[in-house]
Amino acid sequence: MKATGIVRRIDELGRVVIPKEIRRTLRIREGDPLEIFTDREGEVILKKYSPIGELNDFAREYATAMHHNLGHIAAICDKDTIITVAGASRRELLEKTIHKDLEEVLNARQKVVRSAANEETLLNIVETDEPIAYCAQVIVPIISEGDAIGAVLLLSREPNATMGAIELKVAETAASFLGKQMEQ
Repeated sequence: MKATGIVRRIDELGRVVIPKEIRRTLRIREGDPLEIFTDREGEVILKKYSPIGELNDFAREYATAMHHNLGHIAAICDKDTIITVAGASRRELLEKTIHKDLEEVLNARQKVVRSAANEETLLNIVETDEPIAYCAQVIVPIISEGDAIGAVLLLSREPNATMGAIELKVAETAASFLGKQMEQ
């Protein structure tokens, strides 16, 4: 664990303020849920809660099935990071922070189908020093109880790859399934 040197007092209602710098760095926004953990040494640990993380096994299996059936890279993210990936190097995408381009798509609840072969500009997926070159992408937000909680991604590096109605429908089905699982 890394010390920040910041000290805060608990108020009369038991509240403590998380400093703005830490909220910005960890991408914690007003209204975001936090999980609270304690350990034997008396430490209290706050962790940003990921509802999609609760479905990690479902998400992993669904991504694997999409990759095997479509041949494209399949990934599922929550509002902050890629939580599972099939068909690509795990080091390349897994647990990487999503790019602001992808975050904007989630916030706008847009579906994206783009291909470099059609001379369309592809969105950046994760924050990285060297952008990962994809040639086609499908992005479908996962909606649960009216909120965008993540996205299903289909990506391809094949130079002439295009994504169409089939890929979009598969991604929509996966997003709908995962969204409904969250509501149960």
